[in-house]
Order: sequence, then C-alpha cells, then structure tokens
Amino acid sequence: MTETLDTLHRILDYSARPDPYPLYAELRRSPVALQEDGSYVISTYRELTGILHDPHLSSDVRNLSRPMAAVQGRATPSFINLDPPEHDRLRRLAMRHFGPPHSPGLVSGMEPDLNATVSGLIDGFAGKEQIDIVDDFAYPFPVTVICHLLGVPREDEPRFHLWVNAIIDSIDYNPRTDPKEKLDRGVQATKDMHQYLGALLEQRHDRPGEDLLTRLANDDGPEGRMTDDEIVSTANLLLIAGHETTVNLIANGMLTLLRHPEVLRRLRSEPDLVVPLVEELLRYEPPVHIIPWRAAYSDVAVGDTVIPKGSQIMLMLASGSRDPDRFDHADRFDPDRADNQHLGFGSGIHLCFGGPMARLETQIALTELVRRLDGPRLVADPPPYRPSPVLRGPIHLHVERSG
Repeated sequence: MTETLDTLHRILDYSARPDPYPLYAELRRSPVALQEDGSYVISTYRELTGILHDPHLSSDVRNLSRPMAAVQGRATPSFINLDPPEHDRLRRLAMRHFGPPHSPGLVSGMEPDLNATVSGLIDGFAGKEQIDIVDDFAYPFPVTVICHLLGVPREDEPRFHLWVNAIIDSIDYNPRTDPKEKLDRGVQATKDMHQYLGALLEQRHDRPGEDLLTRLANDDGPEGRMTDDEIVSTANLLLIAGHETTVNLIANGMLTLLRHPEVLRRLRSEPDLVVPLVEELLRYEPPVHIIPWRAAYSDVAVGDTVIPKGSQIMLMLASGSRDPDRFDHADRFDPDRADNQHLGFGSGIHLCFGGPMARLETQIALTELVRRLDGPRLVADPPPYRPSPVLRGPIHLHVERSG
C-alpha cells in the first residue's frame, strides 16, 4: 500500500502534470490498490472496463459510507451524478434531442456553424506572430458552440464566457495556495448561470423552436418532460463538462501534433486522417484523466480484490488507456492504430453523452489550425499546465508562426 500511496501522491502533485504517464505505469503494478483512507484506486484497462460496466458501481454521492461535503447539498444534480433508474430516464430524455435515433442530424447539422466559428477565430490571429492556442482559440470555441446549441442570444454569449471562466477556475481551487475569492467567484457564477438559464427556459415553454432548451421544454415523448430544474442541470452539464472536454482535447491535440511534426504534415495533406487521429488523441492524451470518485452499492469484486460497500473508488482512466496489456506500443502516438477502444470518454452507462460533438469540434479545429498556420512552433515545451490532475491540459499553449 505504501508504494502505491506514494505513487498516487506524486501523480496528484502539480510537478507530475507535464508527464504523469511513467507514474501511471508504476500504479498499474497494483491494479486495485487500497489507500490509507479506505478508498481504492483502479488503474488497469481490464479492471477499469469491468467496474465501469458493473451495476454495483454508483455515481450517487449518497451511496458513499463517508459523505463528501464538496458535492452535497445540490437540490437537482445532473444525471452524471445519478444512478439508474433516474440516470437512465434523464439521459434518454436528453439524448432524444441530442443524437440518434430521434435527432440523428443535430450534431452533423451544426458543422457549417462550427466551421464558421473556427474560421472566425483563426482570422483573429492576423498580425500576431505568437498566439495562445488555449486563450485565443480552444477556450472561446466550445462556449460559442454550446450557447448556439442551447439557443442563448448572441448578445448574451459574453456573459457565458465570463461565467464559464470563473466556474472552471474554481474547479482548480486549492485552499492552501489560492485566495477564497477564486472559489467564491465560481460559486456566484454557478448561481448566476443557473438563474439565467432558468429565466431563458421559462420563455421557451409552449413555443416552437429548434434550439435544445426549447426542445427539452416542450418534449411530449412517452416518458414525459424533464422538470425545469432537471433541464437547467442538464444544460449546465453540457456547458461545463462539454467545454472542458473540448478545450483540453484541442489543446492536447495541437501540442501532440507539434511534438510529432511528421503527423502534422501528414494531416495537412490527408485531412481525412483527422477522424482516427482524434480517436488516438483520446487514448494517448485524453482530456479527462481521472474519475475522482465512485461508490460501491454493495461489496464488489474487482480482479482479486473485494471492495466493501460504500467505499470510495478512484478510476484512473488515462492509465487504462496506456495499459500495454491492452494496447500494443501503448506509449506511442499512432493515428493508424486499429482496435482503439480507449477510455477517453469513459465507458458504460456514463459514457460522455457530448462525445460526438466534442469529436466533431476537435476534428474541425485541428484540421483548420494545421491547414492555416504556417510553420507553427512551440514557444515552451512542456507548456504550463492547469492545476487539475483530473481535467488535464495546458493552461496556455503559446505558438509562434511564420505567417
């Protein structure tokens, strides 16, 4: 236990952010590891996929033997923090308007808008010899897209940029080093955004429209409608989780391409390569590294270990996607990789429901960046990383360009 505990502490320490993968390899020596506080860390592909599909695994904080103050007190949690049957009902109601079979063209139908948004952001690079792929591009892109999807008036989009920035900043809050104002700003932004979305939703009832809020507000399917609180929580999930996934995937993707110039040149001449390339990025440099907690409904066997009911479980997804027992040459970036069943968007009933949009956004973003940036070069490698070991990605990615 002592060796595994030390490895986990080193992974969570900021010094490991540029390259946690050697530490994941150490962690995989004990696929299911008991920690001093009674929690368990799971780090290998087989064990991760097994428990992600195990009905004894709970995403509801109420099933922990020791409550977590940080996630208590939420009147209407999003379905990502619920279990069946509540989770399944809310997810089905959301997916009726977000993807197949009921709305198969929603994501693909947004492609012209995505292209226009990306082109506009890259146009904004004009005259700059150095750009920040995160601040100038990856950060504003998904907020604009999600606001359009929800039906937020364009003049109100700047408010969402400010709210999302404050909320994401607060996610990285460290009480030992950060001022409490950082956390307070995130709490207030969450309240303001919920209030705004609630007011916007009231306007959507009994009115025809194509945006997602209107569709959810007027859904008369066989399972009825979500409540207004459930719709707002779903919209909030899409905004925050969808934003962070896409920002990190684009930033990690561009960093990886700049580190592999032969692949960058190949993508420039073979744009169709972007589809398998993004799948390999989701395995090789995923946007989400850790699911920091799950709970055991009852005693559950994982490999040779029995995890007691109520135990907190930490899932090291990025470690599983680099497991050499599952992937040949697991530490090699290979966009031609076959059989790439990575854990970049999780697995099981909580598989990321915004994954199709994040994929398309990243495919368009990387294709256009590579096509339009002449001679891009990293200013610093490794770049500075955001504090979080859970949502891992550069906080800035400065790139020089020759034209």
